[in-house]
Amino acid sequence: MLIVLFSNRFDRFRMMRLSLLLLLLHRPACSLLLGWVDSPGYPAGYLPHASLNWSRCAPKGHTLSIRLMHLDLEESKDCENDAVKIFSNGNLISVLCGGREFEDLESNVNPSLLSSPGGCLSLTFHSDYSNTKRHTGFRGFYTDQDFDECNDDPDNACTHFCHNHIGGYRCSCRHGYYLDGDNHTCTVSCSEDLSGRHSGDISSPSWPASYAENANCQHTLSVEPTLQLEMHFSEDFDVEQSPDGQCIDALTIETRNPSRILGPFCGHSPPPSPFLTHSHHVKIRFTSDGYGSNKGFTIHFKTRAKVCPAVVTPYSTATPQQPEYHEGQTVTVTCDLGYIINSEETRTEYVAHCQNTGEWTPNNICEPVDCGVPEIPEDGILQLVYSDELNTQYKDQIHFTCSSKYYTLEGDDTYTCSASGDWVSGGDKKEMPKCTEVCGKPEKHHASVARILGGRDATMGEIPWILLIKWPNRGGASLINDRWAVTAAHVVELVEESSLKLYGGLVDGRTISDALSNVVVMESEKIIIHPNYITGIPLSERTNFDNDIALIRLASRVNFGPNLLPICLPEVNSVMTEGEQGTVSGWGKTESRSASPSLKYAHIGVYSLAVCANTPYIPATDQHMTMTANMFCAGAPGKDSCQRDSGSPFVSPMLAEGNEPYFLTGIVSWGPPCQQRQYKGYYTKVAGYVDWIKETMEQQKG
Repeated sequence: MLIVLFSNRFDRFRMMRLSLLLLLLHRPACSLLLGWVDSPGYPAGYLPHASLNWSRCAPKGHTLSIRLMHLDLEESKDCENDAVKIFSNGNLISVLCGGREFEDLESNVNPSLLSSPGGCLSLTFHSDYSNTKRHTGFRGFYTDQDFDECNDDPDNACTHFCHNHIGGYRCSCRHGYYLDGDNHTCTVSCSEDLSGRHSGDISSPSWPASYAENANCQHTLSVEPTLQLEMHFSEDFDVEQSPDGQCIDALTIETRNPSRILGPFCGHSPPPSPFLTHSHHVKIRFTSDGYGSNKGFTIHFKTRAKVCPAVVTPYSTATPQQPEYHEGQTVTVTCDLGYIINSEETRTEYVAHCQNTGEWTPNNICEPVDCGVPEIPEDGILQLVYSDELNTQYKDQIHFTCSSKYYTLEGDDTYTCSASGDWVSGGDKKEMPKCTEVCGKPEKHHASVARILGGRDATMGEIPWILLIKWPNRGGASLINDRWAVTAAHVVELVEESSLKLYGGLVDGRTISDALSNVVVMESEKIIIHPNYITGIPLSERTNFDNDIALIRLASRVNFGPNLLPICLPEVNSVMTEGEQGTVSGWGKTESRSASPSLKYAHIGVYSLAVCANTPYIPATDQHMTMTANMFCAGAPGKDSCQRDSGSPFVSPMLAEGNEPYFLTGIVSWGPPCQQRQYKGYYTKVAGYVDWIKETMEQQKG
């Protein structure tokens, strides 16, 4: 026996070098992956700006480690000057600098310098521009070694036995089990084809002992088409089940003709016996996981003549009703409410005959009524609301909304597909809802009621329904919905239907341009003058302006906004009372006797019939105009509409905060020259034309 005593650390280090040398000599050359890794210039010392990049990878089933023997680098905060860094598969695992004793390296550093199985280690070293003294650097020994998957890898996946070998591992199984195709799972051979047998028994593997783990059993039964297989389960039924009733292990019965999957069955209560499959071809499947000690099941199977089931097809009722039917019997099949035969809209029942194969012929399907996608306008205002897909079958629901806050939904917002194939609301209404314009509600309120002649300038959004007409006659109009405006007939009687331009969303009429973003330019598609208005009469010959009203259909739908909103129509034949206050607005003449560049408005009151009947003298006609029942007059001291205000709105009540909604009760029609200062204008009474307006718009739809 040779006994050598090492008395100091230098001797121990020298012995370690000797051990490493012996390892190099005895290791087979084909698997050599070991050696030294040193800092530049080791052990004489490294220079400023020195660097090293080193990397090695372990073979499959092996790990790579570095064992540092010596470390002497410049000490710095966070190793920012000189440093050695070790990475495993690109992830930093250690940063070292300064000096470390060998014992410290062995116990606190080296155990972590290890790669994953088949992984890589890399090492970098750098030094900065100067050191106060010369440092020797570092030295380490790297080597690969076999990785023990069986003991060190909890994910080796062997369900029974694990056997480690150089570069990998393999699994094996206990007696009675075999290794499945994944080479990790041990299972039992429990599948069997019993086709042709008319009776027999089927049990879980190892019955009556606890069944095997990781079982995947399949028993196939097949007999003549005129027979069916009947199952009898033993009362001793025990298949693993979770506390919440979910099947952990499971028994299922799969039938063909009819094609069904029955189950899964688990727990302690077996399916009822006799269990009729109504099929001559059955697969009994049983699966278990890797845990548990449950007993399982046993089944006795036999055959009997086929019978037809009580349910011919889902969502239907058979008459007469019986638990089962025999060959030659017939029933009347009636689809449930809301279901029809094979999507045929008029048929809901048929006669079926029971065959000796246990099948019903014909076997038509009762399918849910489909109401289809409802027809809604294509303008995008009324919108369907649904999440991922639109379901349109019996009892499905759809929801409606309007595209913006400037519309309100008239009708119910929820409709259900009924058994008749119609979409109906909660009140069984078939009519679809519609979105109507929110009218007469400017977003900018009139905080002042201070008292065109004698008027004041309007600010943007105060009177959002008024439209400006510049050619051929300057005048105004009122927006009543997103496709229609109303004005005085005499303003547009000489205009071609599609040549009129109207401007909205503005208060300054001097700088109108089609390109201005804040001005909405509208073009006419059709101009409809009231049929009882007499056209083509020169002003010098006209004796009245009866029925002075016209509708303008716009060429495209208007997009509402805070500066462009419709005015409400009044109630049919509503009465204007003496003293009733309203507001007239427009871009007509003012005290300066020229057209106003900015929109003005004034609050005026309705005069009595006696005052209105005393019509003013009109120099152009050299006579007094005649007032008719289709007019009213209004004004106030110092305030009135004037020339070029024609067609502009008179709204009630008077514009003031809290008075909304506002209604278009009058249209500026005629009056004396402004310089006569009578402060009395005549207006078309809109309430008498509401029916004509609505009927005309309805006729012009599309």
